[in-house]
Amino acid sequence: MTEKAAKTSAKTSDPIELDEPIKRGETTIDTITLRKPSAGELRGVALADVLQLNTDALIKLIPRLSNPSLTEPEVRQMDPADLVQLGGEIAGFLLSKRAKGEAA
Repeated sequence: MTEKAAKTSAKTSDPIELDEPIKRGETTIDTITLRKPSAGELRGVALADVLQLNTDALIKLIPRLSNPSLTEPEVRQMDPADLVQLGGEIAGFLLSKRAKGEAA
């Protein structure tokens, strides 16, 4: 199995390094991984909003998909560059293999 196939089958992102780490008490979160959402985890958000990186949609969705799990207030306080980076990864999960140019 190729590295690309292994990543696809795992349905998780590579670790994403944050430009501005998140402080949680004594803990500092400097990397986050995201997993591909199931249909149920997309409830309450419009797919078009996620694909357009709508801030409100990302604030609602990132806590459902992040590891370590972030809270909505933590996502609201996130550096905008980090929010866009995480949003782009989530939007990528929503594209079909054909749209990504991968072999089906």
